[in-house]
Amino acid sequence: MNELIIVAVLLGVLLGVAFAVVQARTKARDAVLEPGPDAPRVPPEVKREVAEHMATLLDQPVGAPSEAELAERAEQAAAEDVLAVEAELSAAELAGRTPVADEGGPAVEEPEVEPEALTPVKPRFRDRLARARSTLAGYVGDLLGRDRIDEETWEELEEALIRADVGIEPTSALLERLRTRVRDEDLTDGEQLVEALKDELKSQLGGFDLDLVYAEQSPTVWLFVGVNGVGKTTTIGKLGKREIDGGRAVVMAAGDTFRAAAAEQLGLWADRAGADLVRGNEGGDPSAVIFDAVEAAAARGADLVLADTAGRLHTKTNLMEELRKVRRVADKGAGTVTEVLLVLDATTGQNGLVQARQFTEAADLTGVVLTKLDGSAKGGIVIAIQAELGIPVKLVGLGEGIDDLVPFDADEFVDALFS
Repeated sequence: MNELIIVAVLLGVLLGVAFAVVQARTKARDAVLEPGPDAPRVPPEVKREVAEHMATLLDQPVGAPSEAELAERAEQAAAEDVLAVEAELSAAELAGRTPVADEGGPAVEEPEVEPEALTPVKPRFRDRLARARSTLAGYVGDLLGRDRIDEETWEELEEALIRADVGIEPTSALLERLRTRVRDEDLTDGEQLVEALKDELKSQLGGFDLDLVYAEQSPTVWLFVGVNGVGKTTTIGKLGKREIDGGRAVVMAAGDTFRAAAAEQLGLWADRAGADLVRGNEGGDPSAVIFDAVEAAAARGADLVLADTAGRLHTKTNLMEELRKVRRVADKGAGTVTEVLLVLDATTGQNGLVQARQFTEAADLTGVVLTKLDGSAKGGIVIAIQAELGIPVKLVGLGEGIDDLVPFDADEFVDALFS
């Protein structure tokens, strides 16, 4: 009996010790995982390591995922695999290749296809003539609301055209044709009048051959004339780039020997466009430079010579005489002059028309290049030039970019001015 009592006491003592040990270990684990507010901050990875160690000692799993969690993780992994495959296929498609799976081996890729070169987008008159459109629209906008055409209407239209740089004589001739049309077609309101005006302008501006002419036998020579500052050199550079892109070999002639750094400026454009450059000494004979350029083009088998010329000498008489000499000499060599293009700044308005008259007398112009038409130009100068001088505007500059020199389009130009 006494022995049983002793065994029971010992068992009670052992159970009490075991319970105390378990409580102590549990408190120790909780103290690590959930420290008090004043305890130092323990990194999560350390907490996890201690918890796993305590769980091993106590034979209790810690953070074991449930079956639902395991299923969710499996679905997520499968979805990620699908997205990865789709991304690879999309990347392969964009690169111009298709990965071909080889059973038991890595994917075999087809050769990459070179992407197509981007084609420069031709600038639109509608996008680039916002200032000119706002000016003319302000002048003729009031006419659209008129329910009848009277003398006051004609006076307002005349003032609008003159303010838009059309010029007095071209405006008078245009209004005379409009009056006849209004009478013959029985037009009655302002909207019909404006539509008739647009038709007349398109007809007038579109009555010219705007193609640049090439000689039957190379090299073709195009001379560029105009006062300093209108953009002659830039025009040559842009046009040279366009001709080279079209498959022609181009030589640029630095014939403006009187302007400081003119040859260097043209040289930069020649490098950019991929053309050859022929230059002479500063202050030298412009005719000799252009003659040498023509001979060099003939020797190299080039198709086209783009010749810069002086824009200012000591007097206007000297300048015009020099241009006449350049024109004669350029035709004496191996090439043929087919174009003499006057470069005008569209923002100069009627002053540009005065320049056109002077250069026409000296150089027998074949066409006009109108630069900076996207600026503060009013647009009417195009009408004035073609109406008074009978010289077509063949090219227009609609921006600073190398691709912003475009052929003149009468219909697109008129539509852009009015809407």
